[in-house]
Amino acid sequence: MGRVIAVANQKGGVGKTTTTVNLAAALAEEGQKVLVVDFDPQGNATSGLGFVRGSVEQGIYHALIDRVSLRELTQLTVLDTLWLVPSTADLAGAEVELVSAERREWHLHDALSEVRGRYDYILVDCPPSLGLLTLNALVAADGVLVPMQCEYFALEGLSYLLSTLDKVRGLWNPGLELEGILLTMADTRTSLMQQVESEVRGHFGPKVYRTLVPRNIRLSEAPSHGLPIMKYDPASRGSYAYGQLAKEFLEQRRAAANMPTETTAAQGAR
Repeated sequence: MGRVIAVANQKGGVGKTTTTVNLAAALAEEGQKVLVVDFDPQGNATSGLGFVRGSVEQGIYHALIDRVSLRELTQLTVLDTLWLVPSTADLAGAEVELVSAERREWHLHDALSEVRGRYDYILVDCPPSLGLLTLNALVAADGVLVPMQCEYFALEGLSYLLSTLDKVRGLWNPGLELEGILLTMADTRTSLMQQVESEVRGHFGPKVYRTLVPRNIRLSEAPSHGLPIMKYDPASRGSYAYGQLAKEFLEQRRAAANMPTETTAAQGAR
């Protein structure tokens, strides 16, 4: 059963879509079968993976609202084991349509249920808000990966997001985990960056990835070419960072899979 990861932060401009696209591509290069769901009405993950939004007739909106099967909506990307469910312009109105829908928080969960077994990982690129689309992603997800820019105000936004995760656990998804916090746009030469990193690591410990994603012009250029960074410039610092993140991510998932459950541990202690 594929693990669903919501890549979320209600603050825009923190590298959320960049992380979704490039972590997915790096995982695919590590031999994983990965599906990206572009859940942001801006559609940047769709264009970043080489699809012109105007040329895509159906996308995740049609799974949410019209209950079209995701099998019919999935597109293969430039990598053999990386697929995309694109965003279309209709998605901008989805939150309004979901307001009066039955089980409105569960539509993405239901859509993903038929395809989870086909992939190792499903990465959902959430919009930069905490509305009904992001709520659907959090209800459907096993874990939440939070890209966070290394600046002071990002700490306040992180606190608000974590409060939302607690509410989602209490009401709909008790198994929802904080997958990890990724520090992006890092410039280790600045004292502010070092201060923010120290504070975040001090508070969240191993939940903060060791990998830092640097500010990198090649990372900024890659989406305009419709390519993940490892295809656009595999020798760049950005490509190296996301390659390292994928290895760290998989290392943590393997460690988590080998951890005994509370029941198993209790039985072993008898």
